[in-house]
Amino acid sequence: MESRKTNDLRDPVSCFKDYEDYLDSKVTPMDLFFLKNKKSARKLVEHGHKGTVLSLQEFEQRKAASPSATRHHQNQTTTLASSGCDVQDNFLRALAEREEANRMGKMTSLIFMRDANTLGQEVSGYIDYAHRLQTQDFAPYFSGRKKLVPGPSDLCYYNWTNQVSASSCSSNYEPIYDHPDGLLFRRKMDSKILNVDPKCDPGEDLRRSVVQSGLYAHVVILDHYITSV
Repeated sequence: MESRKTNDLRDPVSCFKDYEDYLDSKVTPMDLFFLKNKKSARKLVEHGHKGTVLSLQEFEQRKAASPSATRHHQNQTTTLASSGCDVQDNFLRALAEREEANRMGKMTSLIFMRDANTLGQEVSGYIDYAHRLQTQDFAPYFSGRKKLVPGPSDLCYYNWTNQVSASSCSSNYEPIYDHPDGLLFRRKMDSKILNVDPKCDPGEDLRRSVVQSGLYAHVVILDHYITSV
């Protein structure tokens, strides 16, 4: 643990999986005792009350510039799941067009979907496309062997048949429910806010696209362009 704390300012990428893990390394049991929750303890660290720390932007810049990240991105560009697939549906074609940018970190796409799951139940939710690309093989989706639908492990999920709901943070986004404007998403890398209300401006460097699909009941894609990349 001591060597990890000694090295974190010089090379956080080699020691920590993400910024929250980096902040957690400076949180003490006493902090958790008085503050009661880890989120408040992280804020204490992030605001410099526990000593010098990297900002989120500094951490992400070093992470992006690390040799391991470079190799990872290089490998991704040569293994696009949509390569060689005869993609016909508008939605799947839209995903194929965005795949490389999401893998490379030039864009993060948030997908709202409403359709039926494998049990015939109507489900809806928000999917972090870049996160799903990192954790799943998308070749079956592009080839048509498997259908993409929201699940309980995605950012937001609701099953209209049994009225089960779930939500989760992804590697890129954090859902915000307790806001006067309704459901919002905060992008972890730069803390920019994405407003999913179709009547509102989605936010800075963001674009909303309604996609007509022959395979899915309702699809909206919200693209966040990362200008620093």
